[in-house]
Amino acid sequence: MIGEAPLLRINRSFTRPSAEIVARFAGTQTGHAVDAMGGQGAVHERIKPLTIRDDVMVGVAVTSQSGPCDNLGLFASLDLLQPGDVLIASADNYTAAAITGDLLMGMARNLGAVGFVTDGAVRDRTGLLAVGVPIYAAGLTPNSPARSGPGTAGFPVVVGGVPVASGDIVIGDADGVVIVPQGRIEEVLAALEAVREAEAGLEAKVKAGLGVPDFLREILDSDRTLWS
Repeated sequence: MIGEAPLLRINRSFTRPSAEIVARFAGTQTGHAVDAMGGQGAVHERIKPLTIRDDVMVGVAVTSQSGPCDNLGLFASLDLLQPGDVLIASADNYTAAAITGDLLMGMARNLGAVGFVTDGAVRDRTGLLAVGVPIYAAGLTPNSPARSGPGTAGFPVVVGGVPVASGDIVIGDADGVVIVPQGRIEEVLAALEAVREAEAGLEAKVKAGLGVPDFLREILDSDRTLWS
């Protein structure tokens, strides 16, 4: 590369779904969202909630990329935050040092963040719980990062094996985190109606005593099953 590389690259030009669109995802279980996307969309299971919560985290992704043992990109993403956003911080799966602690997350909360997701580690567990923002991370460590850069904010990243762009919908619950790409929002919302209806119908049957579901009975009673 000719010349000195920039310390930060920041993208402010991404589009956001409307508040009305985001509200339509409120309370959506991650499992239902995955079903509505054909069985995909969840980040790797190593990214776990810091504490199990009964509520569902739903917000708009604001992404960042930081190198190993660094969090300058994550700090830069604070300047992009709007109320209702979820910070998505790629650390390239580096967990030997935390990418954030309670003070940075307190700043994010003050700016309206409703969640945080990283493939890296976090620290200050007690303080993070007091901040009150749902945290999903790949580990815990007291080791602290530098703020040396380079880093990015607002550009597409990959977290937990899933591509994430600023403006995507982020859903998190006790099972994990799901990313709904902005370009698929209407498709997923339409599919969610059918998923919820099917789940509610099957749940009612289970509560009424269902043992063998209809789809399995049809297979068992057909020539597609070989009995011995």
